[in-house]
Amino acid sequence: MELQPPDFLLAERTLVAAAAQRLAAAGLVPGTAGNVSLRAGDHVALTPTGAVLGTLRGEDVTVVDLDGRVVLEGGLAPTSEIDLHLGIHGRPDPPGAVVHTHAPVATALGCVLNELPCVHYEMVALGGPVRVAPYSTFGTPELAAAVLAALDGRTAAILANHGTVAVGHDLDAAVAATELLERSAELYWRAAQLGPPRTLDAAARQAVIDAVVARGYGTTRSATNDGEQS
Repeated sequence: MELQPPDFLLAERTLVAAAAQRLAAAGLVPGTAGNVSLRAGDHVALTPTGAVLGTLRGEDVTVVDLDGRVVLEGGLAPTSEIDLHLGIHGRPDPPGAVVHTHAPVATALGCVLNELPCVHYEMVALGGPVRVAPYSTFGTPELAAAVLAALDGRTAAILANHGTVAVGHDLDAAVAATELLERSAELYWRAAQLGPPRTLDAAARQAVIDAVVARGYGTTRSATNDGEQS
C-alpha cells in the first residue's frame, strides 16, 4: 500500500476538524467523546482516536481507505468507531458525512426510550421517529451493525446508553441533523414533564413533506410587485 503525503486531502480534513470544533462548542462532543468523518472518493477523512475534538486541527485528522487502512504518511490511528463510520460510508447509498456525538439530552433519552417519537414537524428531516439502536459495546462490529439498521430510511439514530449518529450529504448537513436531533430530544423531554406528548402520525408527516415541496419551504424567494411571494 502506497502512503500519501501529509497534506493529502487536507481541505477535507480541515472540514472535519471544523465540524468537530463546532460540535464541541455546542456541548455535543465533550472532550474526546465522539467522532466525525467525511468521504472523498475511495477515502474517508476521520477524527483520530483520543483526540480532543474542540482543539482538533486539519493536520490531525487521519485518512483511511474503505477497508480501514491508514493511507496517510505519519497518519494517526483512526477513531475506535471506524467500523461504524465505514459501515455507513459503505452503504449502497452512502452519505457524504457521518457525525457521532454524546449529545446529553438525546443520550439521556436513549437510556429510557426505544424510539424518540415525532413530536415536531421539523423531525421529518430526520425521517420521522428516531430509532434507538440496541446497546452494544463501543467500537464493535455489533454496534456498527445495530446503528446501520437504525439508520435505515433515517438521517439520525440514537445509540442506547451511548450517544447519537447523524448523516448528511456533507458535514454541514450531518451537523445540522445532529443539532436537530438534540433539539427534538430536549423538546420531547420538556413536554413529557407536563404530560404524554402529542406525536405526528404518518399522514401528518406526509402533509409536512407535501407542504415543503409545494411552498419551497426553507428557500429564499423574491416577492412580486403586489406583495405576494413568487
